[in-house]
Amino acid sequence: MSGGNPPQRRGARLFAALSARPPEAVVVRGDSEIWQAAQLLDAVDSLASGLAGTRVLAVLADNGPAWVIADLATLRAGIVHLPLPGFFSQSQLAHALTQTGADTVLTDQPARIVDLGLGFAVIGQANGLMRMWRSTAERPLPPTTAKISFTSGSTGAPRGVCLSAAGLLDTAVAVAGRLADLAIGRHLAVLPLSLLLENSAGLHAPLLLGAEICVAGLQTLGWRGMAGFDPVALQQTVVASGANSLILVPELLKMWTLYLAASGQVAASDMRYVAVGGARVAPALLARARALGLPAHQGYGLTECGSVVSLNRPGDDGDGVGRPLPHVRVRIADGEIMVGGRAFLGYVGEEPSLPATAPAGVEFATGDLGRLDGDGHLHLGGRSKNLLITSFGRNVAPEWVESLLLAEPAIAQAVVVGDGMPWLSALLVATPGADGGALAAAVERVNASLPDYARIVGWLPAAPFGIDNGLATGNGRPRRSAIHRHYAAELAALHRTREASDVLS
Repeated sequence: MSGGNPPQRRGARLFAALSARPPEAVVVRGDSEIWQAAQLLDAVDSLASGLAGTRVLAVLADNGPAWVIADLATLRAGIVHLPLPGFFSQSQLAHALTQTGADTVLTDQPARIVDLGLGFAVIGQANGLMRMWRSTAERPLPPTTAKISFTSGSTGAPRGVCLSAAGLLDTAVAVAGRLADLAIGRHLAVLPLSLLLENSAGLHAPLLLGAEICVAGLQTLGWRGMAGFDPVALQQTVVASGANSLILVPELLKMWTLYLAASGQVAASDMRYVAVGGARVAPALLARARALGLPAHQGYGLTECGSVVSLNRPGDDGDGVGRPLPHVRVRIADGEIMVGGRAFLGYVGEEPSLPATAPAGVEFATGDLGRLDGDGHLHLGGRSKNLLITSFGRNVAPEWVESLLLAEPAIAQAVVVGDGMPWLSALLVATPGADGGALAAAVERVNASLPDYARIVGWLPAAPFGIDNGLATGNGRPRRSAIHRHYAAELAALHRTREASDVLS
């Protein structure tokens, strides 16, 4: 069962912050509409009342005010919110809806829901989204579950993370407090709102800061699905919005900086903070971004930890991923980062990880290697399961080498392999216009900065890793096992060629 918290208490601090604004203050700005504080609260209350009897509300929709209203209405109504990423495949959507026992969907893509064959039918609409319902058996969930975030992870079947409203609010409060003195008056949501990072740090934290939130459609922002991402559209939207902050994954930061540099532009003077997360960021990429006026700062987090664990910021910056925020407890055990907090309750379909009566939360093993330095800043060492051990017995975190490769303008994507081998090799996806010579020069530059045991001895050009071919997750992380399988024959041939060359030499 869910709904352990009284509806009026879930998100109370968010609603108090909204209620404190002048009724006519603009809170949410979409592509073609604005929502003032009083209007937004009325819409949230109206939808919350209309959701009476709903157990799990799934939302499959583009970024926009309707998504924001639905998210806040689930808090107001005390029901479970299941955000569904638009990049999920049909099988992944069906998996998420079935595993959670979702009985209601709000969507701008009703045909996709109907095609799943799960019994959903249109029964109305809400703020431009179609409302669909089905009769289905309830699935057991941890009692205080407020949100279920399905991560695409490293396999085809996504895993549902059950999160508490209190823990998610902890995250938003901590992020807002960390950035409170930066005078952020307007945040532009660049990532899909269905991703927990943008949901917590890009929606709830700005609401607590009293900021306006721009929720342009993903096409407006430059998202082109399988065609990639258009940094020209992003730059135009950023300038038009007058945004002071946004959140990016490293690939978007790289594409944006390359476009600014090539077009002779710099970032708008309004920009005060750009958070970068989702994967390791090379210092060279951050330096290039800052030289173009982008105040980019790296952070770290996981879905199970409420999306944000640590964050760099102006005046408290470093080579790592920042100082842990006060809502979590971070320690290192045998080289692995352990995080304690109130957000994580367990996984859908598994026994709860946290009793409903435990107010202090549970410690979670992140699977990430790391260390805390003398100033209290967290440094990442890669995923423990990804660690490569060469035949010479040297340990190499592939993310370390990949971050340096990805800082090179010619390289769009990179995966480093070499477990059990005497040397490392890489699969490289070139940026548009870059040829084999440019890739070779990039590898040579990176190798010059690496110790010999971590240098790339052989590499192969590769087609883009994407959601469509099953070689990347929704947020751009490579699916390593799938990539290894896909390129097994080519990598084996590369290794044989190199070994033969070593023998002849």
